[in-house]
Amino acid sequence: MIEGQAKIVLTRRWPADVEQQMAQLGDLIRNETDAPMSGDQLSAALQEADIVCPTVTDSLSAGILAKRPVRARLLANFGAGFNHIDLNAAHQQGIAVTNTPDVLTDATAEIALTLMMMSARRASEGERQVRAQAWSGWRPTHMLSTQVSGRTLGIIGMGRIGLAFARMAHHGLGMRILYHNRNRIAESFELELQAQKVPLEHLLRSSDFVSVHCPSTTETHHLLDREHLALMPSHAHLINTARGDVVDESALLEALQSKSIAGAGLDVYEAEPTLTPGLIDLEQVVLLPHMGSGTTQTRRAMGMRALANVQAYLQGSPLPDQVTLR
Repeated sequence: MIEGQAKIVLTRRWPADVEQQMAQLGDLIRNETDAPMSGDQLSAALQEADIVCPTVTDSLSAGILAKRPVRARLLANFGAGFNHIDLNAAHQQGIAVTNTPDVLTDATAEIALTLMMMSARRASEGERQVRAQAWSGWRPTHMLSTQVSGRTLGIIGMGRIGLAFARMAHHGLGMRILYHNRNRIAESFELELQAQKVPLEHLLRSSDFVSVHCPSTTETHHLLDREHLALMPSHAHLINTARGDVVDESALLEALQSKSIAGAGLDVYEAEPTLTPGLIDLEQVVLLPHMGSGTTQTRRAMGMRALANVQAYLQGSPLPDQVTLR
């Protein structure tokens, strides 16, 4: 426990009411510019604060975490993913790490569904045409696209979000579900969704739509590389709402340019917010600004989950969402 008033740093702005509640827990320092912090700013926060609340935009590498003296003893991450934090380095410094699981499942699955529909039905391209006043009116062959209902959806990573998306797709659109996962999901889920666990290569060859929902780890870095993308049928679409580095973005660009796959819907990128040059020029790509969890309800719930972890730490109680080393 901390003697006296804790010093808490928010690296980005949070929903206002959550910030107000956080301010009641200690001396709260807000990032008033709401711009990503530099490495030096993050180092300073670790050295000056008891608790730092980072987001996915903050790269807390071993180099930054290893700088001494480090005062912080808790990283209360605003987000479920924590690949931007070097857990080993944090552990060596005696810093606990928490995240915000469960609360963003449905919101992110909704964005995956949105991207799949927009990519298949050429929705972004059509809207751009209307806004540019380039639409000359309805005709039988105008902007023909791919029907989604009844097609095959391959899901890479059948965790909470992957499962939620599978339910939306199967129950709402009658889609056949294939999945690739480290472990088999519960038999009750397989029966509900008529889902089949298959090797990655089989999934890629057999799916009309491939949706990525696995975490970013050393094992999943560029999981979908040039060779794997080449296995997808030419009519297939790739959806990514997980982490950008799971897909080799340069290889994806080549696949789209050569039309070896039909389209893609992306909410995450390898070097956010920078995109691989050429990607933005392609009509068959839907590009969203990492807004998977971006509903008012979900972002508030994420903040409240992080707040609960800070409260527990200050009370000397077990951390509800502590991330442990694997």
